[in-house]
Amino acid sequence: MISQELLEMLRCPACVSGPDRKSGEDPGRLELVSDGTWLVCQESDCNRKYPIKEDIPVMLIEEGDKWTQVAVEDLPEPGPLVG
Repeated sequence: MISQELLEMLRCPACVSGPDRKSGEDPGRLELVSDGTWLVCQESDCNRKYPIKEDIPVMLIEEGDKWTQVAVEDLPEPGPLVG
């Protein structure tokens, strides 16, 4: 499980950089869900979800994009980091 300290530092990479950068004081905040195995962006129009594999958050925008249409309660077990 990732520490609270790390969670407070992590942000959704799509919401803090590039053409999709969100405005505001602290965009891209993430919430830990599914027993600490997923990070979900809290921006209302983002909906990206990032798996935590072997205690390592996979913070690639492409990875977050894969899960935008999956409800939090339907997210699978993330599995191993290298498969």
